[in-house]
Order: sequence, then structure tokens, then C-alpha cells
Amino acid sequence: MDANPVLAEAVRGNWVENRHRGAFAVVDAGGRIIAASGDIERPIFPRSAIKSMQALAIFSAHADEKFHPSEEELALACASHHGEEIHTQGVNRFLERLGLGVDDLECGAHQPTNAATREALRAAGRAPNALHNNCSGKHSGMLSVALAMGVDTHGYVERHHPVQQRVRRTVEAVIGEPLSEDRCGTDGCSIPTFAAPLRAFAFGFARMATGEGLSPDEAAAARRLLDAATRHPHLVSGTGHPDEAIMTAFNGRVMQKVGAEAVQCGAIRDKGWGYAIKCDDGNVIASQAMLATVLLKFADPDADQRKVLEALKHQPIKNVRGMIVGEMRATEPIAGLGLTAG
Repeated sequence: MDANPVLAEAVRGNWVENRHRGAFAVVDAGGRIIAASGDIERPIFPRSAIKSMQALAIFSAHADEKFHPSEEELALACASHHGEEIHTQGVNRFLERLGLGVDDLECGAHQPTNAATREALRAAGRAPNALHNNCSGKHSGMLSVALAMGVDTHGYVERHHPVQQRVRRTVEAVIGEPLSEDRCGTDGCSIPTFAAPLRAFAFGFARMATGEGLSPDEAAAARRLLDAATRHPHLVSGTGHPDEAIMTAFNGRVMQKVGAEAVQCGAIRDKGWGYAIKCDDGNVIASQAMLATVLLKFADPDADQRKVLEALKHQPIKNVRGMIVGEMRATEPIAGLGLTAG
């Protein structure tokens, strides 16, 4: 198997220090490859980049009808949030409506991603709980699925639990690929994660953006989730995060979501295109440079949107004194050369 091309590089001074290989695909809802680089058929774990696909189970189980999650709660179901107060309170309210509490979450606890929130917890002598987990919104949605299905919520994160079986079928239906037991792992928040071709995740987001190839109910659910996420980008991520900056700047036109180990997925909604990006070595900053270049080329940014993307395409590297000593930047293949354009 040929190595993926170098799509980003870290420069220190006047010398390239690290080269980051990866692949990306931009695909329409009919499966046509708009542009691609690297091995887009290589299966990858999408991690948190497909939370909006997983959240479709809320609708297929009719949990939306039974529990009526708000648009904000749907955004949190798609989120890798920073554990800020607006995030934890939103998840807690939904759990209360379900008749459940923080102890029913099986995602585990970690320190909030947001630095100010971490410091406030320490100053108050409080330990983080599962509400602060960046995946707590997704898990609250999965708990609603369990209740709507009438199954035990205990163990809802396990691969063979009815909730995860439903989530798996939902994702398979959207991406048009089977999720195989021989390409399965456990995500950081304890739910299963299945590897599938990078191209398939781009295709899935194109279908979510357009509804093409989905049932009317699936298309309506996808639209509600993408609307919720793009209208509430702060809930999907947090203060200062690139996902928030991109979705705010594009004002509904772009749905963007990062996943662990440098996965970036989303949809250019007004064009009906989905995209998926994976930096092979898991460097998230490098994947942001790749993402910015893809959106600069294909999302038709205006001046303000371009400014946001250019800041991600060329990110300064600073030393401990705050001096700029280099930059992370996209390389020529992704900037315009070597694309397979449709």
C-alpha cells in the first residue's frame, strides 16, 4: 500500500521539522468524488466526528417524540463540548427530563477542556464529574434512546446493548457501508467505534446535508441535527475552538466536527457536499491546516470566513516564552496540486 501524501508540515525557523501525511475526500450525495487525495478507501475510526450520525438514533427510536429534546440539547448530542457551565447545565436539564442523573452516564469523568472552568473547579475544591466529559451530551441522547426503546439503561455503552446496535444500524444506513466486528474498537467515552472507508464518512455527511438516499424521516432528522449544531456551535465545542469559529463564520452553510486522532468531518450544506479528513499520525493541528485548505477551496468563503480559515491554515508555533518560532501549514498537494477533481 502506498503511503498517503504529505498534506501538512511543521516548520521551525527556516527548516521543515515534521511532515504530516493524510487523506481527504469531498463527495456529493450521489457518491461522486468531487476531490480527493490519498487513500480514501482505507478504513479509519471516525471517533467523535460522526456524533451527529450517531444522534440520528434519537429519532429512529422516537425518543424525540417522547422526550422532546430542545434544539440546544440536540446540539449537545452532537458535541465534544468543553465542560463549560452552559454545557453541563444543558446536559443536566435533559437528564432530569429523562428522570435520570449524572450517575446514569457511563462516559466517565475528566477535567473540563475549558481552562477557566478547570481552574474554577480547582478553586472550589470540586472534582469533575461525568457532566464535564466532552461526550456527556451524546450519552444523554443515548440514554433517551434506551428509555424510548424500553430497555435497561445499564450498560448502554456496550457493543451488543440494543442502544449501540441501533446506533450502529443508523450509521450504516447513512454511510452506505457495513460496520464490521473485525474493525471495531472502544472510544474514549466507552462506546464502540467502527472503522470504515474515509470516503464513506464524506458520503454520509453529503447525504445528511441533502437528504438524498435517506427516507423522509431520516432526512428530516438529519436536517434537524445539522440545523441544531450550526445554530449552536458553542454548544458543539466551546470557547475558542475551531469548530465553533468555522460554524459561526459560515452561519449554517458548513457543519464541522472534529474527532480524536485528527479526524475532521462535515458538510458544505449549500452545495450538498460532505467531506472527511484524516491526518495519519493523529496530529490535530496538522489536520486543522488540512481542513482549512479544503474549506478555502470548496466552501466559497467570503472575506470574513477566509480570515478564519487562513488562521487555521497557517498556525504559529510558539516556545515557552511565547515567541513565534515556526508554523504549521498545509502543503502544496492539498493547496491545489494533486487533486482528483470531479
